[in-house]
Amino acid sequence: MFKFMPLVLFLTICLVLMAGYPVALSLAGTALAFAGLGAGLEALGANVHFDAHFLSAFPNRLYGIMTNQTLLAVPLFVLMGVLLEKSKVAETLLDAMALLFGSLRGGLGISVTLVGMLLAASTGIVGATVVTMGLISLPTMLKRGYSIPLATGTICATGTLGQIIPPSIALVLLGDVLSTAYQQAQLEMGIFSPKTVSVGDLFMGALVPGLILVGLYILYIMFTAWLRPDAAPAVNRQALMKELGHERGLGLLLLKGLVPPIVLITAVLGSILGGFATPTEASAVGAFGAMLLALVYRRLSLNTLRDVLRTTTRVTSMVFMILIGAALFSLVFRAFGGEELVSGLFESMPGGVVGATIIVMLVIFLLGFILDFIEITFVVVPIVGPILLAMGLDPIWLGIMIAINLQTSFLTPPFGFALFYLRGVAPDSVPTSAIYRGVIPFILLQIGMLLALARFPEIATWLPNTF
Repeated sequence: MFKFMPLVLFLTICLVLMAGYPVALSLAGTALAFAGLGAGLEALGANVHFDAHFLSAFPNRLYGIMTNQTLLAVPLFVLMGVLLEKSKVAETLLDAMALLFGSLRGGLGISVTLVGMLLAASTGIVGATVVTMGLISLPTMLKRGYSIPLATGTICATGTLGQIIPPSIALVLLGDVLSTAYQQAQLEMGIFSPKTVSVGDLFMGALVPGLILVGLYILYIMFTAWLRPDAAPAVNRQALMKELGHERGLGLLLLKGLVPPIVLITAVLGSILGGFATPTEASAVGAFGAMLLALVYRRLSLNTLRDVLRTTTRVTSMVFMILIGAALFSLVFRAFGGEELVSGLFESMPGGVVGATIIVMLVIFLLGFILDFIEITFVVVPIVGPILLAMGLDPIWLGIMIAINLQTSFLTPPFGFALFYLRGVAPDSVPTSAIYRGVIPFILLQIGMLLALARFPEIATWLPNTF
């Protein structure tokens, strides 16, 4: 009767989170309630397996979180992204891109895609990218005659690139969790000198699939502009320059808008890919560079700095509180014998490792409707990761598949987070149905990317293996 207590615990967590209670407190509170229930039932002589000794590892888990050098990259990358957003560097970048490509059919859509890619690489947070691009670019696209579905679909899709384009917060957290899961899987396989997988490996693995997705988005926009010119008309460059207040000095605007953010992101990624810095060290370079950019643009007032630090503290606190709650949940889940239960279920599935992987991807996709990527990374991946990796999957390939899977989930109607974010900042003249229609082609492109990765894992593994 009590054999499936771990699954009951997992379902209860999902229901509590869907009810809207704070994530960190829900994870810790529900786990403690089930721990008390398990200990009580065992004391009464019920046929329940609960090993309370697992809870004694909680202080060590907390100490491990506090001393984890990889997680130090989280507040620094968040600081970098918030600085670029609050100092309006992204707005200047979009102006420059729009003037560069706007005279082409679909050029404004291409500009939004490229700026969204760079902003995703800067912030690494889906909500921040979608909201920023919605506020900055959606009014301009609609004013210039773009169809509502194409404009909203482009913004939502490019916003979700924050999941996959490095340096992404999602990849930092996923890399840390997968590193632990990979070592655990190897120890269970009897390998006592385990190999490691780093956040830098995951960054390298995500780079090629991320750039391919950007290329597919641009090709779709160009194809739509060719097929239906009225849906993505060309923009009069002179009129746009006048509207933006840049009647003279186009070259100066391009230099000011394009070069600094690209140099910053190239420095951050280049230092990681070249082996000159760890992701944590590179995040410090990124945060310092973003501060310099904000000062150069003369948009870093005392009030702006206060807002930046508050936002960074709020996001960082949320991440670490969830991490602590997830650590407690993981221990209680294991105390009920959850790992053995899930492992047994996977081994009994038809299709072996392929069938298990498909089921896990489907579950993660559906959970993406109700849980944020941080919750899925800290709650779901530690449960299924060691089991799948012990079945022989490549950790980098698995990490990229999970990231793109979540990216697709966040874009899928009717529950995709990106849709909610854009709906919150879009004008009332933009119907929700148009947003849903607009994202469908991009969802199909992302599913195609997932299938291509499943068929050709080298897309994700080639670059890390080469380096």
